Amino acid sequence: MKPLRPADPSAIAGYRLLGRLGAGGMGVVYLARSGGGALAALKLIRAEHAADPGFRERFRREARAAERITGRWVVRVLGSDPEAREPWLATEFVPGPSLAEAVGLHLALPEPSVRALGARLADALADMHEAGLVHRDVKPGNVLLALDGPRLIDFGIARSAGATALTATDVMIGTPGFLAPEQARAAGAGEVGPPSDVFSLGCVLAYAATGRRPFGTGGVAAVVYRTVHEEPDLDGVPQVLLPLVTACLAKDPADRPTAVEVRARLGAADGPADDWLPPGLPALIAERSTRALDLPVAEPTVLVPTDDPARTSPSRRRFLALGSAAAVAGAGGLTAWLVNGDPATGGTGSGTGGPPANLPTYTIGVQTDLSGPRAADGRAQERGARLAAETFNARSDRPFDLAVKARDDEGDPRRAGAVAREFVADRTVMAVIGPTTRETVVAAADTYIAGTLVLATVAVGIDQGDLAGANVNPVYREMRVHHDMLQLPVTSVALVRGARRTAVAQDRAAGDYGWRTANSVQTTMSAVGESVTVHQIGAAEDDFGPVVREVLAARPGIVLYAGVSPRRAGLCAKELKQQGYAGLCGGVEYALGPEFLSVAGPEAAEGWYFGTTFVDPAKLPAARNFTAAYRRRWGLAGTAPVDRFAVEAYDVVTGLAERMTDLVSKQNLAVARIAVRGAMRTFTFQGLAKQYGFEEKNVMMFRYNKELFLYRVESGSPRFLGQFEKAADDEKKRWKKG
Repeated sequence: MKPLRPADPSAIAGYRLLGRLGAGGMGVVYLARSGGGALAALKLIRAEHAADPGFRERFRREARAAERITGRWVVRVLGSDPEAREPWLATEFVPGPSLAEAVGLHLALPEPSVRALGARLADALADMHEAGLVHRDVKPGNVLLALDGPRLIDFGIARSAGATALTATDVMIGTPGFLAPEQARAAGAGEVGPPSDVFSLGCVLAYAATGRRPFGTGGVAAVVYRTVHEEPDLDGVPQVLLPLVTACLAKDPADRPTAVEVRARLGAADGPADDWLPPGLPALIAERSTRALDLPVAEPTVLVPTDDPARTSPSRRRFLALGSAAAVAGAGGLTAWLVNGDPATGGTGSGTGGPPANLPTYTIGVQTDLSGPRAADGRAQERGARLAAETFNARSDRPFDLAVKARDDEGDPRRAGAVAREFVADRTVMAVIGPTTRETVVAAADTYIAGTLVLATVAVGIDQGDLAGANVNPVYREMRVHHDMLQLPVTSVALVRGARRTAVAQDRAAGDYGWRTANSVQTTMSAVGESVTVHQIGAAEDDFGPVVREVLAARPGIVLYAGVSPRRAGLCAKELKQQGYAGLCGGVEYALGPEFLSVAGPEAAEGWYFGTTFVDPAKLPAARNFTAAYRRRWGLAGTAPVDRFAVEAYDVVTGLAERMTDLVSKQNLAVARIAVRGAMRTFTFQGLAKQYGFEEKNVMMFRYNKELFLYRVESGSPRFLGQFEKAADDEKKRWKKG
């Protein structure tokens, strides 16, 4: 726990605040003391999030759900006000550690402790299910350990069984590693019911008994895949508990016991709980309880006069201390400042016709690789973004100026997190584009989600399950077709060329993405009656000879490399050439790069097809002016190729500027991060490269699935062939001619 900050209030609705238990992008959780002396955990939501009607409704739901649960083994609600300017919810304070912390400190719990834990959690779930609620996020971090037994907490995503969830269609709800297969599949609301909580309880019991997650660790997609398709690792679960835990972890919800049945098989949940914890944990709980009880009560906030004319902005503590009469008297001036003041500059405009004399400035951040393995793509994004800002700032009707700040994450996930924190801390930044790798996106995304700062990617895609923070109004946006579909341009060429058999060289060095690409090819080709064989090469294996022999034994009409490494794609191409294969070959945009061409060599690389989300603007009539301006701005020769992803970054920054302009001119709203995030929900924009927008029902998904493009290597260089359907038809005509 941390002390209160000067800007924190000293009391909320009769609760005296003692310290901070935690804080995040959504708000702060305080340790508080009620008027009667009881300790409470009080969650206070920031006003900027409460202004979002969808967020406020979700908070109302959380409060209603928590108030309906009155069992002994859940934290009770002591009070709430979902309608306050800053909504709050107060619950009992449990000073003990979470189960996750306890296992981390003391390793696995003994069998009697696991049995007592399971019986009481099953009792809590039985009460919830009887009340018509489903928790949906039972995990070790949501189980607090008290001297008399555990407490189940956090009903933020609980809902009535069978009710429509306040989340986007097909968005996975829960915590990977502790969610049920039906949750991992992002199934419809009707499938996520009480059996899902029982599955999660089985995961928790296995974790408590062994100190390990039953479906392992690693990337989110890998854990989700194992949850849906593989059996759990229950090695070490006591034999007396193993049948029950196994039953809880049945893939089919109908095969799992109910929470009531779990409680009955584990023993009474209402008996004495003394000595249920192993040695060491009771002392830790007692120590934390003592510290909490010894905390001093904060002095009431008072108005402190000052003669310092430089102090024009009172702290929140001083402002809250103003009497109601003074607050009413000053409301007009305060409202005017809130409406007209600018968070970036403090300016309010000139009030005259034409552009204001002192335009506010908003910043677009570019987090990208400027010195690592994808520096060329990173540089292109920065250049495209800067050109877009300069073009916007040349408009006489603009309501604000745009600035661009670029930060180099070096393609390193560790550096990516630091860059994200820099941008979130800079309140002038309204959105960020980048990065260039899946790993850097995942490392940075949680920070952007907590800071309500839009992160839009043009040069990389990730799997939806990689982000735990996805929601109905998401911060992370991929301004491109999902990367599972990148194989589609290549397989389209195979179909128009009459290739009857497809062989996929799945590179296990690409992790889950290699498997997903292979699976996508199988789905596409099987749907039209074509045969597909998949041949794997080990992640540490550089000798493609054996896998290519397997591939050629299948007598394929096309070979597709399912991987992300240009070097390894080059090795595959080189081996195919050496073994005499002269048929169609292809891959996806991640494997298309200078290293592919250099490793494969000009003969082996010749004729390879690649599916991409990026275009060559020099080949698009609509981008003629951009191409000329880009070359001129960056000192390139008149025939020099334009860097890939430059025009896509230009499009996205231009589209963001239009949405921000709409906020000011059409909706009479201030430009703020939460407003920009909301505007992205209905973002549609015709750019120079393609059409941009998102599905109405699943706002995480890019709407325009035909915005994919085809390249073919010709004379040692990738040549842009255009939108993939038209390009495939052109390839068919070219092939027939000869």
